[in-house]
Amino acid sequence: MILSSDSQVMLLLCSHLGLSSDPDTAPFTLHDWNPLARKFQTRSLRPGALLDLSEQDLASQLDLSNDEAGRISRLLERRGSLAIELERLESQGIRVLTRADENYPLRYRQRLTDAAPAVLFYAGNRELLGQPGIAVVGSRTVDQVGQDCAAYIGNACAWSGSVLYSGGAKGVDSISMKAALEGRGTAVGILADSLERAIRVPETRAALMRGDLCLATSYSPNAGFSVGAAMGRNKLIYALADYAVVTASDVEKGGTWAGATEALRANWVPVFIVDYSDMPEGNRALLKKGGVALPYPFPIDFAKFPDWLSAQAVQNKSKPTQLGLF
Repeated sequence: MILSSDSQVMLLLCSHLGLSSDPDTAPFTLHDWNPLARKFQTRSLRPGALLDLSEQDLASQLDLSNDEAGRISRLLERRGSLAIELERLESQGIRVLTRADENYPLRYRQRLTDAAPAVLFYAGNRELLGQPGIAVVGSRTVDQVGQDCAAYIGNACAWSGSVLYSGGAKGVDSISMKAALEGRGTAVGILADSLERAIRVPETRAALMRGDLCLATSYSPNAGFSVGAAMGRNKLIYALADYAVVTASDVEKGGTWAGATEALRANWVPVFIVDYSDMPEGNRALLKKGGVALPYPFPIDFAKFPDWLSAQAVQNKSKPTQLGLF
């Protein structure tokens, strides 16, 4: 895997690759990285410049404390172990993107700005990331209405040539993705846990090889599931799509609620809420918060669904585009 010096530095500083499971020096979080990236910009430096600086130079040129400079220097020392780990991942079909790369998803730069992940790991067709499409979100435990919604949206994406965006988990995510792929469409799954495990599933592997699927994660490729990771990746699903559909949500709790309310506040995309007589109370609350009603049973054939979304979407005033940091 050939990486620019900028991307190498971002991986060394912002990922766990090549580190022990309990490292003495922790990699940078976004909270740590963004102030450093701002210092690069004010000094007209690229991240790759750090590879040529001593610990003393780091402290003086970037106005860092000795502790901060020492942390960076120690993380940069593992270039050899990073190269070995990248080679292992590439042998599995896993590659990497950083915010320093030109082909990093533009919608993340525009919509998430500094909240965009510093590093993304992916397998499959990278060009699907950010292509026109529909995000579907909902519970892992799904009733008949949720199953119908998921299959309908997956078929609508396949028919229209739109990308199906989901979290790649059980329930609504997997049902919609299966429908899209079986309809000879395309899909993107933004994962909260192990990308390495996900790509071993035979059906998934086949779709990745065909170029119909991309799986991506902002977490380490071998990371286990955690509630915090699932909550954190929600924004990454919404921010890639043109429209989002929430099938079912609890009130004031759970990942579906957190992701939908964040997307509504940020105004990334129009958020449609499945609206029916026995819908969960969370759906009703999201409609009051600005979600757009999507009547169930659906009022149109799935072949016309993207056009219907376009016609129904709330027309927001355009905002100036602001790109994020490295």
